[in-house]
Amino acid sequence: MKSLILFIMLGMSSAFCFGQADNAANDSIPAKSTLTLAAVYANDASYYGQKALQKNPYVAVAANYQLKSGFYFTAQSYKLLNDNTSSVSAAAVGAGVNFKLGKKLTTDLSYSHSFYPSYSPLLQAANVDNASLVFSYDSWIKPSLTGDYAFGKTSDAFVTGGLSKSINLFSISQKDIVTVSPSADLVAGTQHFYQTYITQKKLHDSILGIAPIPVLGNSSSSSHADTVATTSFNLLSYNFKIPLAYNRSHYVLQAEYQLSLLSNHVAAAEKVNSFLTFSFYYQF
Repeated sequence: MKSLILFIMLGMSSAFCFGQADNAANDSIPAKSTLTLAAVYANDASYYGQKALQKNPYVAVAANYQLKSGFYFTAQSYKLLNDNTSSVSAAAVGAGVNFKLGKKLTTDLSYSHSFYPSYSPLLQAANVDNASLVFSYDSWIKPSLTGDYAFGKTSDAFVTGGLSKSINLFSISQKDIVTVSPSADLVAGTQHFYQTYITQKKLHDSILGIAPIPVLGNSSSSSHADTVATTSFNLLSYNFKIPLAYNRSHYVLQAEYQLSLLSNHVAAAEKVNSFLTFSFYYQF
């Protein structure tokens, strides 16, 4: 059960960055090698609390093979529900290792590579590679610190500081438990990916003959200010998540609501975003 919770904590760490379930595990290394499969539905794709100009609901399937040594391998496949051009809208593969630095301090080091079709509507499509380092401390409330370096056609760096708390609510039987794991995090980083996204969207829309959506004003002074904002390291978002999960020994059903408040440094026009995700995890 602990290694299953760990997989959810790692949150299927993918390029879509949909919400993690920050359940606290007392032991980050499973007693045996495990395979965890997951299926996910989300009403929109979140990238550090930001979203694209158009809504991108999706379904995803994922697999995580965790060795008892701490090494693990992941694979994900995504289908955007408003995408009629292909059967697969994006995919990702990755590997990582998690281990203890102390009795309560754990770390996770991972790398993933994503595959996107041309003119993908996703914000992060320009950054196909991602390297991540996570530190977390298991206490009555769980603090964590994450550093991400995303690169590809462009490159961005992100730092996320978070707090989470796993709360046991009740049991329906002797073999299950219902938990809620509220969390809050603060994200800072650069936004080169947004400049590339806007450029690619304008090019794609012009090919299809779609009138461009006004973004961030058209004056030269505004354009210069926006360029500075997207290339400098700034506060990006505050994210609040409430995952409600039904846990059994081999599977977890989870519903999560995420509210993201974007800072004035963010290039996106909308400053408040919300996301709803439903997930199913099964471990062999």
